[in-house]
Amino acid sequence: MKIGLKIKQLRQAAGLTQEELAKRLKSQKSAISRMENHAEDMKLSTLAHLASVLGKQMRIEFKDIQ
Repeated sequence: MKIGLKIKQLRQAAGLTQEELAKRLKSQKSAISRMENHAEDMKLSTLAHLASVLGKQMRIEFKDIQ
């Protein structure tokens, strides 16, 4: 799943608008839009902060290729 789509789904599941999420992140609505639509190059610290604000825990996992 693309990370931007996941961010959007989590935001909507939390019942937040882009503007409301931006306020919680001390950011701008345009930044949330970029995350949701062009999230190819995001810092892990940004994702961790976003997860925290949404009441989620971020986990990165590496698995063996089979």
